[in-house]
Amino acid sequence: MSRWNLAWLLGTLGVALVGLSIIQSAPSLEPARQRKHENLRLLVDVLEEVQHKYVKDLDQDKMRELVENMINGGLERLDPHSGYINPKEFKHFQTQSRGKFGGVGIKIGLHPKSGALLVDSPMVGTPAYEAGVLAGDIIVKIDGKSTESIGLKEAVDLIQGEPGTKITLTVVHAGQKKLIDLEMTRAEIVVHSVLGDQRKPGNLKDWDFMIDKENKLAYVRLTAFGETTTSELTEVVQNLQRDGMKGLVLDLRTNPGGLLKAAVEISNMFLPEGKRIVSTKGRNHRDEIYDALKRGSVAPSAAQLPLVILINRYSASASEIVAAALQDHFRAVVIGERSYGKGSVQNVILLENGTSALKLTTASYWRPSGKNIHRFPESKEKDEWGVSPSKGFEVKLTDKERIRYFEWRRERDVVRKPGQPAPAPTEPEAGEEKDQGPFTDKVLEKGLDYLREQLRQQTRRQGAQLQAPAGPRGAWVGHPAFATTRWTFGEEAEADSWVGRIRWSYA
Repeated sequence: MSRWNLAWLLGTLGVALVGLSIIQSAPSLEPARQRKHENLRLLVDVLEEVQHKYVKDLDQDKMRELVENMINGGLERLDPHSGYINPKEFKHFQTQSRGKFGGVGIKIGLHPKSGALLVDSPMVGTPAYEAGVLAGDIIVKIDGKSTESIGLKEAVDLIQGEPGTKITLTVVHAGQKKLIDLEMTRAEIVVHSVLGDQRKPGNLKDWDFMIDKENKLAYVRLTAFGETTTSELTEVVQNLQRDGMKGLVLDLRTNPGGLLKAAVEISNMFLPEGKRIVSTKGRNHRDEIYDALKRGSVAPSAAQLPLVILINRYSASASEIVAAALQDHFRAVVIGERSYGKGSVQNVILLENGTSALKLTTASYWRPSGKNIHRFPESKEKDEWGVSPSKGFEVKLTDKERIRYFEWRRERDVVRKPGQPAPAPTEPEAGEEKDQGPFTDKVLEKGLDYLREQLRQQTRRQGAQLQAPAGPRGAWVGHPAFATTRWTFGEEAEADSWVGRIRWSYA
C-alpha cells in the first residue's frame, strides 16, 4: 500500500471517529452502530500506538503488512476459506481463473532439495520453448538479477509482464555447469485446464485424448474450473464424439475447484434437461437452484456413453459439485477415494479500485440428493461429507503409492524438446526403498476396466436383441448404476471459488 493510501485509510477511520464523538451521546444511536464504531476506534488506536511506540520504526510498507496480517488473522479465525487477497496475490488469483497472462510460458517451482528456481516444463510453442528453455533447467538470473534469495511469487512477478517486452533468463541445463543467457519476448500465454494423458508424438502442442484406441475409450483431465474450462471441454468432447468415442474417463483428482459457473456448465454437459445440479443457501444470500438446461447438454445418455469420474482426497469444491451431481443422477460411476469436503461458497469482493479482493464465505452448497458435502472442523470419518466412491469402486492408496502417482503424473506431463533425454533415475538415499518398477495407475485402470465391461455387456445385449423373437419392443436402461431416475430430492445447495496454495506456478 502506498503512503498516500495508508494515510487515506487512517484519515477515513479518523473522520469516522470524529463523527462518532459528536453523536456518541445521542440517545437515538442504535447499540449495534455504537459497537461498530467502537471496533473501528479500537483498530485505529492499535495502529496509532504501534506506529508511535513500537520498538522499531515501521515504514509505510511494514504498516501495510501489519494491517494485512491483522485482517487475514481475523478472517482465518472465521473459517479456513475466507481471506484477504493483496494486490500481488490478486494477480495470481486472476491468472488461475482467467487462464491467461503475459509471460514466457514455463511452469516453475522450487527444487525440493536446494530450493533453487526450477523449470518443471516449458509450454510448447511459447517464447521460452522457442528460446531453448528445457525441462529441469535451473534459473540462475532474471534480467541479471540473481534468483538465489527470492521466492517463487517474486520470481513469477519478475518473469511475467506485458506481451511484446523482452526478458533474459540465465539458466543452467540439467547435468551441466555452464550459464546460458536466453533472450525472449513475452507473449500472451494461455494455460489450458483440459488435458489428456500424453501428448501426440508428432505434435507436442496437442493432447492424445483417446487412451484406449482399440475400444475407443477417452481420458480427459480437468486441472481447475476456470473461465475457459467449459469451452475447452466442449470442443474436446465433440471432437472425441466425431472420432467414435464409446466411453469417457473424467479425471478430477487433485482438482482444487474454481468457478461455480464452470462446475454447473460441465455438469450440464452430461445431464438431461431439468436434472438438479446444485443449490446454495446463505444468511444474506438468496437461495439459488441450478438445474440442467437442454442447450447445455453435449454428451449422449449413459446407455450410449458410459462415464467414469476419478476423484481423490484433494478433489474439492467445484470438483465435488460435478462428481456429486453425476453420481446422484446415476450418470457416472465415481472411482477413487473420498473427496476433500469443501461445501462452502466464497464470493470475491473487489477492494481498492479492483487491485485487491476479499474472499468471503457467504453461502453453502448441497448436492442433488440433499446430502451435506462440507467437512466441518468437528466432522469425523463416519460422518456424511464429501463425495465417496460408488459402491465397490473405492481404491485405497498407501502414502507411498500416492507419492509415486504424483511423481509419475508429473513426469508424463513434462515436455522435452526432440532429442532431450529424460533424466536418469536418482539413486535412493540411505533408508529409502529402491524403485519398484513401472508404475501402474490403479485408479485409472479400474475406471478403464469398468468401461470395457460396459462395452462387452452392450455387445452381448445387441446380439441377444438380434436373436430375440418379434414382439413388443422393450427399452434397456443400462447398468443399474446408470438407471434412469425420477426421484424428487429435498433441499440442495451450491459452490465456491478458488482454494489452495500454489507450490508451482506459470510464468
